[in-house]
Amino acid sequence: MRHVYVHVPFCRRRCVYCDFAIAVRRVVPADRYVAAVRRELAHRVRTDDWNDEPLETLYLGGGTPSLLSPDHLAALVQGILEAVAAPGGVEITVEANPDDVTPAAAARWVRAGVNRVSLGVQSFAGAVLAWMHRTHDAASAGGAARILRDAGVRSLSADLIFGLPDAPGPDALRDLERVLELRPDHLSVYGLTVEPRTPLGKSVARGAVQAAPEERFEREFLAAHDLLTTAGFEHYEVSNYARPGHRSRHNAGYWTGRAYAGLGPSAHGFTGVERYWNEREWAGYERAVRERGSAVAGRERLTPDQRGLERFYLGLRTVEGVPVPGSRGVEADPRWHAARAAGWLLVERGRARLTPAGWLRLDELALSLTTSAGGG
Repeated sequence: MRHVYVHVPFCRRRCVYCDFAIAVRRVVPADRYVAAVRRELAHRVRTDDWNDEPLETLYLGGGTPSLLSPDHLAALVQGILEAVAAPGGVEITVEANPDDVTPAAAARWVRAGVNRVSLGVQSFAGAVLAWMHRTHDAASAGGAARILRDAGVRSLSADLIFGLPDAPGPDALRDLERVLELRPDHLSVYGLTVEPRTPLGKSVARGAVQAAPEERFEREFLAAHDLLTTAGFEHYEVSNYARPGHRSRHNAGYWTGRAYAGLGPSAHGFTGVERYWNEREWAGYERAVRERGSAVAGRERLTPDQRGLERFYLGLRTVEGVPVPGSRGVEADPRWHAARAAGWLLVERGRARLTPAGWLRLDELALSLTTSAGGG
């Protein structure tokens, strides 16, 4: 198993837009959590074929992995590295909130093998952070970035959100300018999605908040592309930018259809032909692992056609694109021709890829072009 994802569900509070499986806790049950994940891992190693390929990436996401004490996080990482074939060069990423980053914590993470940190900045505006229900303030990100650099973190990533409602007074361009001052190696710039079950979704449904209009969403997305590529970043996936040598190897595994394992509550995994997912809630996950070792709550086996469609869609998400389908060429197909004429699609050296303007229409184009290509 070359790629492993670990879900750490604990948060101090739920962000207004968050639809992830989290457990809001004043006191994190770190001992029980680490023990449960290591028990699940031991079961997986016994029952699955995990040792045929060496580990390439380990990603701790959430939730808020940085809420674990430095020693608990180190024990979790080291336990996984000891249980699987893990030679040198493993990319080990931890998602962290800026206010959790201290010199002692960062130093302990690095000693455990963490070489990449994804910092949840989201915004530099105090009013926006308060509206989001984030726990850090606008000044925290700069201090956290300096601490991580001083500790020896090899690759620093930061997350930003654009396409916010007008109410909190967002300034996406200013956020981008501020984040560049941190000298990050990688940026994830996400457009806000309004999920129905979230506090934001409920506010939008009752008319208390208006979602960002499509025109502003598109304007902010394209402005981010222009600013960041001019600053030396490669826009290599819909929401991700990297300096040379700093692409996320873990996420690239998802986009290229590689097998990966998921550990922890609500974690998903993929064997190459089958998807599986764990019990969503922390209490149910802990109980399942204690009683049977496995926390798998469901499975779905993909047909060859489904795998082909997924490869096509995931390929369109990336700058590498997809092979041009069929023998007639895209000029003979009206839908491919229309996408090229609109400036949404480029065809070069036998591959088709979407432009930034095309990425804004990814779902629509993937459906149209896949249908046109006869199933991908």
